[in-house]
Amino acid sequence: MKKLIGCVCAGAMAVLLTGCVGPGGPAGSAYGMLYTDVSGPLLATSNSGASKVGEAKSTGIICVATGDSSIKAAAANGGITKISHVDYHVMSVMGLYVETTVTVYGE
Repeated sequence: MKKLIGCVCAGAMAVLLTGCVGPGGPAGSAYGMLYTDVSGPLLATSNSGASKVGEAKSTGIICVATGDSSIKAAAANGGITKISHVDYHVMSVMGLYVETTVTVYGE
């Protein structure tokens, strides 16, 4: 029992001493525990045309997440068959509400 209490205390101290900003998002961008609003690139291809844009979004509230923020869904929403590049945007409030948007550019 003493070992269990010691392990729990050590784990709690590690969490408290690490701060409130860490890596997050698909590309490892900054992630704040209170509020996050970051964007960045996911992927680029050799296709140069970007006349169409498609977006796909997923949201999470407390412990329930819904939506499809995949590249495939974003491309389908924009009618894109040749992808030029892909960006992402993540917004989070204390981890209780999270919104992820993937934007696909192409033809």
